[in-house]
Amino acid sequence: MVFARLPQLRLPPVAAALFAAVMLTGASPNGQKNHTSLAGQLLIAAPTIGDPRFTHAVILVLRQDDTGAFGIVLNQPIEQRSVASLLEAAGDHTPGLEGSLEVFAGGPVQPELGFVVHSSDYHDAATLAVGSEVAMTADKQILRDIGHHKGPKKVLFAFGYAGWGPGQLEGEIASHDWFTTTGDPQLIFDHDRGSLWDEAKARRTREL
Repeated sequence: MVFARLPQLRLPPVAAALFAAVMLTGASPNGQKNHTSLAGQLLIAAPTIGDPRFTHAVILVLRQDDTGAFGIVLNQPIEQRSVASLLEAAGDHTPGLEGSLEVFAGGPVQPELGFVVHSSDYHDAATLAVGSEVAMTADKQILRDIGHHKGPKKVLFAFGYAGWGPGQLEGEIASHDWFTTTGDPQLIFDHDRGSLWDEAKARRTREL
């Protein structure tokens, strides 16, 4: 699977609504969340999950509340792309960009949208804190900064996301479709993608 173009890294409506809520409520940048939320944790697909799109998937949950949930699949790499080519596909020809990123399929919903999951040492106006060590940014500036060696230390770039409607994820967990475990940055950024499902499953904190 190859994504032909990168648009303006729009957030899906659920994410845009979350940013508006954060700004209106004055929430602190450390990503405080309702205690029942799985945001910042990992979902690990059960071996018996019925949806083949999520076979052996490991997903970082970026948001979960009474309006739904969304997250990024961490272990479906597609290809290596230069930072310059990602921005050029969006009509951005910033000069002097260096480096490349491994591109992941972040989920089946809106695969034309780009998301950068990254370490919390980087923050701009479009950054969503996901716990104390991980964040997500969905605008072109972070790619420019990465190409100029001013970006975060750890990066995972993905197209698309996994999304659930109100109560849907909770129902799937109750039906034993998912394990959960803590969102360890080592698993998110550094662990071998081919064995990530096995390692995350071994660390599961929610039993089926």
